[in-house]
Amino acid sequence: RKLETTSAQNIEFLQVIAKREESIHQCQLRLEEKTRECSSLARQLEMAIEDAKRQVEQARERAVSRERAAHSKLLDLETQLSRNKTELNQLRRSRDDAERQFESRLQDLKDRLEQSESTSRSMQNYIQFLKSSYANVF
Repeated sequence: RKLETTSAQNIEFLQVIAKREESIHQCQLRLEEKTRECSSLARQLEMAIEDAKRQVEQARERAVSRERAAHSKLLDLETQLSRNKTELNQLRRSRDDAERQFESRLQDLKDRLEQSESTSRSMQNYIQFLKSSYANVF
């Protein structure tokens, strides 16, 4: 009876371990997906920053050429340049926020993965202990 109980427990432990391994695998897949997503967002953000820089540069060039035409146009272009700089700062803040969120998510996933691995190791050690205990008993 004890052997049957132990066998049943072993089967339960193996099922728990299998579930934990599946959970770890799912966490790894989610981590890879989030990494790809963050890489894509970083590329998009870099492209947006480059576009904003180009827009700022174009605005400056237009300001120089329009300065010769009229002083009133210069004031309009300076206002536009100010808006572009504000937009660039907002994009930088958004990028920084996205990077912080990514780092936070990544650390959370790492912590959960480490916890799952620790639990898995504990379960494996316990199973090994049970195996050796039963081997000693029989």
